[in-house]
Amino acid sequence: MAAPAWNHVWVGTETGILKGINLVKKQATNYTEVSSLDRGQEVNVMCFGDPQESEVLVGCSNGTVKVFNTEKSKFTEIHECRGGEGVFQGLGTLDNAIITCVESGLLKVWREGTSDILEVHVGAGVEKMRQCDVHRNKVGTGGKENDLKIWDLQRAEEPIFRAKNLRNDWLDLRVPVWIRDIDFIPDSDKIVTCTSYHQIRVYDPSSPKRRPVLEALFGDDPLTALSITPDGRSVVVGNSHGNMGVFDLRKGQLLCSLKGSAGSVRSIQCHKSMPVVASCGLDRFMRLHSLTDKKLLHKVYLKSRLNCLLLTSHDKWEEEEVTLVPTQDVKDEDDEVWDIMETVVDKTTSKQQGGKKRENVSEDRVIASSSKIKKKKKAV
Repeated sequence: MAAPAWNHVWVGTETGILKGINLVKKQATNYTEVSSLDRGQEVNVMCFGDPQESEVLVGCSNGTVKVFNTEKSKFTEIHECRGGEGVFQGLGTLDNAIITCVESGLLKVWREGTSDILEVHVGAGVEKMRQCDVHRNKVGTGGKENDLKIWDLQRAEEPIFRAKNLRNDWLDLRVPVWIRDIDFIPDSDKIVTCTSYHQIRVYDPSSPKRRPVLEALFGDDPLTALSITPDGRSVVVGNSHGNMGVFDLRKGQLLCSLKGSAGSVRSIQCHKSMPVVASCGLDRFMRLHSLTDKKLLHKVYLKSRLNCLLLTSHDKWEEEEVTLVPTQDVKDEDDEVWDIMETVVDKTTSKQQGGKKRENVSEDRVIASSSKIKKKKKAV
């Protein structure tokens, strides 16, 4: 089987499969050997290994990080990155080192060829660790009863910013905290978070305030993922019921809704320069929406429940030269199941088919005999 050497979207599944999608050719390719999969290989997090996007790093629930080479179309390395409790909630790279963070709050920087591992305890109940695209040494963390913290990995003794919770509500009750996703606003020091209490919050570490400088609400269901638009003025959020909305970060107003999702949204990523946004989730579809007219541009069914995705930064998709390279013929998970099943013959159906054949033979005989009788009459 031949497959393109690059794809527009990379998707990680609950079954542990890495899939690549070429939207121009409308092709989806499996890059994982299905027969070797187990529950420990569920893909929890993904990131690009370099600015050229020649590597995709895949963080699995068994504590391993697999490196997929997009030029060779195969996995080339496997790193053991175990430590702490729970699955990966964040993955990044820094100067040829791998950054991981697990649910228990243990953040580690793994440097190849050395035992010098940086360990940072960011607090228990982590739901998300996000690396800043511009300042690669900065990461944000947050989770359940673990408010937003910004860390500088070059001096990680204490966070450089620690968010402060809102004041008590009108009943003088403490406002609960449950951060689900984080993103850094480009060309700014501000950070956006979304919570399980359907809140969108903007923080500004450069200001003396540690509380949110803006808050908006979206629906009534828990928010699960977000991504900043290319211009940095809006944020796209998704919730556990498949609803997606675009919010203005200056006024906190809902600009529009992106329809089509039927299950919980697990991952959202806006393109860095094009006005499009990709999303995936439990309904097994990867969708690409336009941010200008809200249209659904692409909808790809991928058979497995989807946990995370990566959207390429290429902006000339149609003009991109696609090089075909030989890859291993990998069957998907459904084909494997059908191959091992035995063929079952329905005896009732076979009998009915045999009866129909006999009926057809008798009908042919009747037609032949009637034609002979007609010929005899004409001769007389």
